[in-house]
Amino acid sequence: MSSPPALARASAATRSDAAVRLRHTARYLGPAGIAAVAYIDPGNFATNTAAGARYGFTLLWVVVAANLVAMLVQYLSAKLGIATGMSLPEMCRHRLGRRLRIGLWLQAEFVVIVTDLAEVIGGALGLQLLFHTPPWLGGLLTGAAMMLVLLFTQQGRRRFEAVIIALVVVVLVAFAYQALNARVNPAAAIRGLVPTFRGGDSVLLAAGIVGATVMPHAIYLHSALARDIAPTPDTAAGVGAVSAIGAKRRAVRMTLIDVTVALGVAALINAAMLLAATPLAGTGATSIPDAYNAFKASSGAWTATVFGIALLASGLASSCVGVYSGQVVMQGFLHRSMPLWQRRLISLVPALAALAFGLDPTTALVVSQVVVSFGVPFAMVPLLVFTSDRRLMGALANRPGVVAVAVAATVLITALNAWLIVSSLS
Repeated sequence: MSSPPALARASAATRSDAAVRLRHTARYLGPAGIAAVAYIDPGNFATNTAAGARYGFTLLWVVVAANLVAMLVQYLSAKLGIATGMSLPEMCRHRLGRRLRIGLWLQAEFVVIVTDLAEVIGGALGLQLLFHTPPWLGGLLTGAAMMLVLLFTQQGRRRFEAVIIALVVVVLVAFAYQALNARVNPAAAIRGLVPTFRGGDSVLLAAGIVGATVMPHAIYLHSALARDIAPTPDTAAGVGAVSAIGAKRRAVRMTLIDVTVALGVAALINAAMLLAATPLAGTGATSIPDAYNAFKASSGAWTATVFGIALLASGLASSCVGVYSGQVVMQGFLHRSMPLWQRRLISLVPALAALAFGLDPTTALVVSQVVVSFGVPFAMVPLLVFTSDRRLMGALANRPGVVAVAVAATVLITALNAWLIVSSLS
């Protein structure tokens, strides 16, 4: 029979082993929360609010489908980083020719700048709605606030994650309140999950929703975040004797949980945006300021204020992530980098110019989504090719079923984006 001291030592060892395993698991959670910010940016506000106000629940299925595709894409991105120890831009630099690599870098940089323009405009619009701040001043204040948040990147990844996730929680709580306040008819919402359209304009808006959801800069960023937490022999040894592939398999499983939770929350927020706007049908609300004023008239000043706070938090969080993505793009494609404050200034200038010249904010947001849609296939196609290559990924290569779904999603999104661009130009 074991003595009490021996039992105590065994119990302490068990608790210590459990704590080590818990810390090991926790280290893989968080990157998807940062990448998910790209899926609740001001562009999503513009498209989802317009969809709810103009078509009620009709396009709810598009929001759900787009976010399901986003889960698959971000999972593949993270898996690439874990399996290879390289981000998607780094892998492109490593395996593609110089001309193709430079071309991909240029379009990726352009996408990041245009994306960040939308985020700054969204933050400035939030300040204008809440405090009647002039647009150009709102842009400056938004940029300054983003610089403060980016300082947390110097304090470690976990602190930066904590700030970003806190802003996401603000958006989540705000739209949960908005959706509950809208008194949604559950039966009508369920019918919105059945694929259907209401005329050509609804198809165009559906393409805009997809373009605002699957964002190329989030694909680049997530692969880098996953690369940074990929298991090493030292970290694998901390949870027992496991093979290198065993440690990577475990990391991929943990990442799948991370992606499912983070992108699931983003999907709920996007659905809540649309649901919250359904009572605005017939009010003529076709822009974010229109929606703000309609909320104020129909539901009171507090509801409108909550909408403005959510927009501001979304702009701040998504712009910080956008600047961080720009760093990953340059470092990966060119093996060069610049200070984050310099990237912040470069991306801030176009936004301030647009605001100073009086460009309509909602129009700028919608146009930015059209432009960003150019970059989606340039990120998705290399990602699919690399993650399906068994010589590169080994046992973590995509299975045939995943390849089929991913190819179908890539073709569909590329076709929708092409149709969106052509329709917008015509």
